[in-house]
Amino acid sequence: MDRRPPRRPLTLRDVSDASGVSEMTVSRVLRGRGEVSAATRDRVLAAAHSLGYVPNRIAGALASKRVNLVAVIIPSLSNMVFPEVLAGISAGLEGSGLQPVFGATHYDPAREAAVLYEMLSWRPSGVIVAGLEHDASARAMLAQADVPVVEVLDTDGTPIDSAVGISHIAAGASMAQAVLAAGYRRIGYLGTSVGGDHRARKRRAGFVAALATAGVPLAAETAYDGGSALAKGRDMTAALMAARPDLDFLYYANDVIGAGGLLWCLAQGVDVPGRVGLAGFNGLDLLEGLPRRLATQDSRRFAIGRRAAEIVAGGLHGVIETLTPELIRGDTIRTLP
Repeated sequence: MDRRPPRRPLTLRDVSDASGVSEMTVSRVLRGRGEVSAATRDRVLAAAHSLGYVPNRIAGALASKRVNLVAVIIPSLSNMVFPEVLAGISAGLEGSGLQPVFGATHYDPAREAAVLYEMLSWRPSGVIVAGLEHDASARAMLAQADVPVVEVLDTDGTPIDSAVGISHIAAGASMAQAVLAAGYRRIGYLGTSVGGDHRARKRRAGFVAALATAGVPLAAETAYDGGSALAKGRDMTAALMAARPDLDFLYYANDVIGAGGLLWCLAQGVDVPGRVGLAGFNGLDLLEGLPRRLATQDSRRFAIGRRAAEIVAGGLHGVIETLTPELIRGDTIRTLP
């Protein structure tokens, strides 16, 4: 039997008594509103923390019709790309009084709409969502949200409100130009068959278009299902090189499968980058631990997340910002003579 006395909820009066200031002043401090001296603010916060008092945000939301949450919707929490975006969002919201709440869609448009529906029902102060492609239901909800909406990671398209990202078409084209400049001509592409990975599809399109402009057709390609993994990169590389041993360059949809391909090449004694060059995409930290540094492009994930959060915290609309990914040559593209 629980013999503890029943607890009553703490109130502003309790914090007022403990801090020695009025309830109105306590309310101002806890809501971050009004002019209050630093000494008074510190005294109120110290009293609230010692008591374990937590403001009732729902009560405040009833008056403002908004809670101090930012809905953040991404395709995956396990993909190594997205934690850096989330870290940028957290940094961008620091000191704003807003807190991010995350939902994952698993690249499923119907699930994205369902997650968005639930999050919007709490009336968040803003929405940050990965990508520009959504089904009709999600687009309608975002258009009617009446709060800042920022689509992130991609600017190849028309945003609903604001967008911060890179041009994946341009990223693919710039990689193709670097590959061609290094003298490679028999080029294969190893990508993803995940239908919702629109950004990888755009990079491939930009890459192939830039090759075609130079009169070089894509020589071969293969794709995988599911999440990216080193093992998939090894297996795809082995299969493609068995089918097309004449290939002299392999462009991977992301760094993880590219790292698997690099490990396979080194295990087989393939001369990288002399016989075969390799490149991935994203600029993941895992590349630092490989025997050789895979060529890649830094997709500016942290900066994108931080800027998106700043747009939401500022209550801004209609902001379009395209960042430029940095080409990192690593050790897997031949040095120009």
